[in-house]
Amino acid sequence: MIDIDHPKISISRQCELQGLNRSTFYYQSNGESELNLSLMRLIDEQYTRTPYYGSPKLTVWLRRRGYQINHKRVERLMNKMGLQAVCPKPNTSRKHADHKIYPYLLRGVEITSPNHVWSADITYIRTAVGFLYLTAVLDWFSRYVLSWRLSNTLDTYFCVEALQSALRFDQPEIFNTDQGTQFTSGRFTGILEKREISVSMDGRGRALDNVFIERLWRTVKYEEVYLRDYKTMSEAYWSLDEYFRFYNTERFHQALDYQTPSEVYYSTCPTDAKRERENAQIKRVKL
Repeated sequence: MIDIDHPKISISRQCELQGLNRSTFYYQSNGESELNLSLMRLIDEQYTRTPYYGSPKLTVWLRRRGYQINHKRVERLMNKMGLQAVCPKPNTSRKHADHKIYPYLLRGVEITSPNHVWSADITYIRTAVGFLYLTAVLDWFSRYVLSWRLSNTLDTYFCVEALQSALRFDQPEIFNTDQGTQFTSGRFTGILEKREISVSMDGRGRALDNVFIERLWRTVKYEEVYLRDYKTMSEAYWSLDEYFRFYNTERFHQALDYQTPSEVYYSTCPTDAKRERENAQIKRVKL
């Protein structure tokens, strides 16, 4: 999708127009063997089904399927995928010694309307040649995916891009994340504080503190990722782009009284803001 010889548009700008991290242009296979890639796909699927399985249990599960491996290999692959051994969170929940940790503000709070609480998280996305990381910003009340970004590295940049995209048209009262370094960085929290948005962070080891986005990842994987066999990052991007548009505007949610996230989110949203966001999404897809 990138024209390296374009006379007017830089590579960085082309990546930005297509909603991709700049490092995407330099993406290469991470060099894992075919066996390890197969193991990673199996680990990902079983981990999604049983997120409380750590490397010892996953090792036993794989051995029962004929793979003669030890727990150290499974643990290394899980670390490379960004999966924690105990709680159902990406490995981004590791604290940074110099980053401020904010208290969890949502215990006992009733979510009553769109834009009351947003949250963000990161998950692993497999491809035929390696793995990617997906981040998304979700409105808790409506389950509406406000923005998302794909990256081949666990950097802060793609999380900040997703946040800035979501804030382009509206903002929440409270923004919740885990304690990962991407979300505790000054670049990320500074944007929220500048807009006077209350910052909330999951308690350490408390996966259910961000339960709605955990459910989103499970849905995305079972309904999209596991049904595909992405060959490249570009293919993953365009397929996920189509899925998220379906998820927001066509997929009915029982918890929403069989409405779509878009219908619920925009139920209290001004018509002009709704039209502006929808037009921006259409424009991004066309680019």
